[in-house]
Amino acid sequence: MLKITLEVAKVLIHAAELRARELRIAEVIAIVDDGGNFVASHRMDHAWLASVDIAHNKAWTAVALKMPTASLAPLAVPSGELYGINTTNHGRVVVFGGGIPLSFEGRIVGAVGASGSTVANDIEVAKAAVRAFETYPKARIGSSGSLL
Repeated sequence: MLKITLEVAKVLIHAAELRARELRIAEVIAIVDDGGNFVASHRMDHAWLASVDIAHNKAWTAVALKMPTASLAPLAVPSGELYGINTTNHGRVVVFGGGIPLSFEGRIVGAVGASGSTVANDIEVAKAAVRAFETYPKARIGSSGSLL
């Protein structure tokens, strides 16, 4: 099983921050492993303090429910199948965009969460991290399953 290391998280955070700078916004970017455990987080200058928890919870939600958080929005409305899901898990479940799972060989190995702007911008920033993960040299996977 592949594990997300700090080195990989730094690459993903860097890519996400570059996209945020292109959009002229300040974001918090969080990376978690396949168990939703914190790997790394980065708060850009002037990013909202509240976004620290939100970004982490977006990443956690994406791993815990194995889907982008944007996919939960239509399901969590009052007439939706998952109405009230955001009140479970001690309020950690985020039902708006900005959390995206990271997959390798068909398995979710972690997730990114981005927060600090509009939902559309948060998704754009998170997608930049996903693209960086998809192009990260998988040949650098160690015998322990960790990306080196």
